[in-house]
Amino acid sequence: MKKKKEIEEAKKIKYKKRRDRKRGRNKGRLDDESFIIQELDEEEAGDGEHENNVHGDNAHESDAYENNVHENGADTARTGEQTDKGGPRDGKHVGKNARKRKAVAWTVLTAASVLAVLTGFYMGFSEYYKNGFSYGTWINGIYCTGKSVEEVNQELLQSCSYDGIMVYDGQGGAYPITAEEIGYTFDFEESLRDYLKEQNPYLWVGNLFSAQSAKEKRLTPVISFEEERLLSALEKIPDYADTRTDEDRGVDIRKTAEGYVLTDERLNVLDKQKTVEAMETALRSFETQIDLAEYGCYGNLPYSDGMKRELERWEQIKEFQDCRIVYRFGEEEVPVDASVVCDWIAVDEEGNYLTDEEGRLLPEDEKIEAFVDRLADEYDTLGGIRSFQTTRGETITVEGGIYGNQIDREAEKAYLKQAFRDRAEEIHAPSYLQMGWAEGKNDIGDTYIEVDMTEQMMYYYQDGELEIETPIVTGNTGRRMGTPAGVNYVYGKARNRILQGPGYASHVNFWMPVKGNIGIHDASWRSEYGGEIYKTGGSHGCINTPYDAMSQLYDMAEVGTPVVMFY
Repeated sequence: MKKKKEIEEAKKIKYKKRRDRKRGRNKGRLDDESFIIQELDEEEAGDGEHENNVHGDNAHESDAYENNVHENGADTARTGEQTDKGGPRDGKHVGKNARKRKAVAWTVLTAASVLAVLTGFYMGFSEYYKNGFSYGTWINGIYCTGKSVEEVNQELLQSCSYDGIMVYDGQGGAYPITAEEIGYTFDFEESLRDYLKEQNPYLWVGNLFSAQSAKEKRLTPVISFEEERLLSALEKIPDYADTRTDEDRGVDIRKTAEGYVLTDERLNVLDKQKTVEAMETALRSFETQIDLAEYGCYGNLPYSDGMKRELERWEQIKEFQDCRIVYRFGEEEVPVDASVVCDWIAVDEEGNYLTDEEGRLLPEDEKIEAFVDRLADEYDTLGGIRSFQTTRGETITVEGGIYGNQIDREAEKAYLKQAFRDRAEEIHAPSYLQMGWAEGKNDIGDTYIEVDMTEQMMYYYQDGELEIETPIVTGNTGRRMGTPAGVNYVYGKARNRILQGPGYASHVNFWMPVKGNIGIHDASWRSEYGGEIYKTGGSHGCINTPYDAMSQLYDMAEVGTPVVMFY
């Protein structure tokens, strides 16, 4: 038994030494198929020799076993049992391990072959991507996998364009500057080459598992333009073309038709250097418009002591002429604004402004009163001259009469002086000594009586609609009793009156006086109207009207109705 163990140990040591020698000679050649097969064959041969030796040893021990049977039955039985376990079964175990090692070797060989193929495939693509963009590369919306810098650059240039920029100044003016005007060009090649350098061609496989958004790249081109041509193009902007220096810019108060105004040339001054810098930034960013004020290109210059005093004076004037009183004449309005009150500032003999205890400018009362007189002259219509559109189609001028508006000048002078001092803010209807049918310059309105003494016709309009049209007979011009022209009004109405005068007394059914003793009435003693009767057989000055027309007019016309009388 001891001898058997020594033999097995010797075989194991011999096998291990032979294996180590072969591994040393063939280091780095694990993928060599002939070497692995040779080693396996030798191992199988060794295992066969080992198995034969084991069988021989077992036969020798069997003889010894039989000789000892008679001496010790128990020992013989035990020895036979050990012979059954240690002889043939150890040989089978060694063969099974060899076959397992052979299967593992074949598996390693197959895996190494597949790995070599995959490595070759991977390295081939890596070499391919050395001269082009990696797998799954998108730049500015263009698919670039495998494409060269030149190819991608050409596609990017074709996909975008730039026509120029619209420049807005601080006053809201718009000034276009075209790309051609400043020699504007752009190219992506430099950006593309830098990005290609960032990519590792041996890591292309990572893009297979990246999201599309992670692979998208935004590149900006290299932009160039001629600065001198840009500076020349900016000259079209008035603020930029202004050649005044900071010392040339002052503060000035001037009187205009709209009142006093301040000209402050120290405010909102364009900084040319900032403008150029802002333009270059916008152009290099493909901006299509730029607001110079929003870019901070405007600023204010400091004031000198003299300028500060002028600004304080302006604040006084601005407060003084900030008047918000409005006169209303019917549909017409007259604002008492800066254009009016700028003339009201009181001054001393040397022309210096007069102020109150609080430092506010004082008004000159005589100038306020003069304004009220001018206002009354313009809007007083009593006895004035009017233009009138006749029914016969002519525009005539009518002067005189007792109808019209007359402003109470003294009341308005007192009102305006106080209201201005109180800084009143209101719409004011003036006080009148006499008011017509309507306020304003067109005080006749669209309800009136028209007496055309040349045509010997009378018309009544109500709300612009012709309601009555009738022939009449007016004053006898042959006897110098002609009816006077002018704009008058119905100031009374009566029935069944006796009209008396030198040598006559006549009954009338309807009486409507319009000016003094002259009125409109029926004339039962007449049978004919119109024509030229008035020249020889006219009235004493009144307007004789047929009964039916007079009855209708009496019912429709109200006291106060304007009566326009003309030849």
